[in-house]
Amino acid sequence: MSLAEVSRDTTPGRWNALADRVLAGGSIDRDEARAILESPDVELLDLLAATYRVRHRHFGTTVQLFFLMNAKSGLCPEDCGYCSQSKVSEAEIPRYNLLSAPKLMDAAKLAAERQSKTFCIVISARGPSQREIDFVCQITPRIKQEYGLNICACLGLLTPEQAKQLAAAGVDKVNHNLNTSERYYGEVCTTHTYADRVATLAACRAAGLQLCSGGIMGMGERDDDLIDMAFELRALEVESIPLNFLNAIDGTPLEGVDKVTPRDCLRGLAMMRMVNPAAEIRIAGGREIHLGSLQALGLYAANSIFVGDYLTTKGQLPEADYKMIEDLGFTITGGAESAEPSPAI
Repeated sequence: MSLAEVSRDTTPGRWNALADRVLAGGSIDRDEARAILESPDVELLDLLAATYRVRHRHFGTTVQLFFLMNAKSGLCPEDCGYCSQSKVSEAEIPRYNLLSAPKLMDAAKLAAERQSKTFCIVISARGPSQREIDFVCQITPRIKQEYGLNICACLGLLTPEQAKQLAAAGVDKVNHNLNTSERYYGEVCTTHTYADRVATLAACRAAGLQLCSGGIMGMGERDDDLIDMAFELRALEVESIPLNFLNAIDGTPLEGVDKVTPRDCLRGLAMMRMVNPAAEIRIAGGREIHLGSLQALGLYAANSIFVGDYLTTKGQLPEADYKMIEDLGFTITGGAESAEPSPAI
């Protein structure tokens, strides 16, 4: 089926035609990505069924859990409009300097108990100080040895030398989200640029680190901004893509913004999967608010979720996540590498 035919076609079969092409090693283009985002609600289940075929090829029925620990909260000099920890936020959140090693080890223990395979260490900052880099480098081998967890570090903007230090210490991947398109980036942050973020990802890749990078839906961006981000992530060959849905926290510049429906979120996840078929795609912050009762459907496109709380907001109870995964007939896994590739369906 040609692009023109896909764009004109309004039958459910058009989504299977796209899935067939992706499963055969092809790719979708920007117009087809836009067609996914603009598709009518009546086609949503057909879209998810086709998307699930791609997800199943790479991840079977497995779901990977991530556990996030805010190791330094608030006190950030950046002005990111979506963030409760930024200098322009008046949100009532905990504010503290770097946590102690025992507290991080306790959090890693909890992550392991909750069946997470990856422990995400996050600090609020423009970029890490040498003391903070040293801390992450020192605690990473301890966590890996004691609990067998992969480590993902989210530390802000990084220099090539800092990225090399993290890689040498055993950090597996670095999270640094693009958040939106280059065109729209200045609307949500002015204290650093989109290019700064891309440079950090390039430094991490050069150091041999895997990349975790995604973005946020619902900040007032256009569909084309979400599409730009998806294709940039594909060009960067990002291994792990968290897709967040704006939690418009009181006291932040984006307070009160509510731009997406649960069906929009599902279409966003489907588009991200079709553009990045082999990437680990995670339903990240805001899923409980914006997907609500449709959270389970998101796992027909994504293969990963955070278990527990987020940076400054509460998540769903872990027991509810386990039940959701079980009800789908899915299983919790240690990672994509443990999922046997499945034949096309």
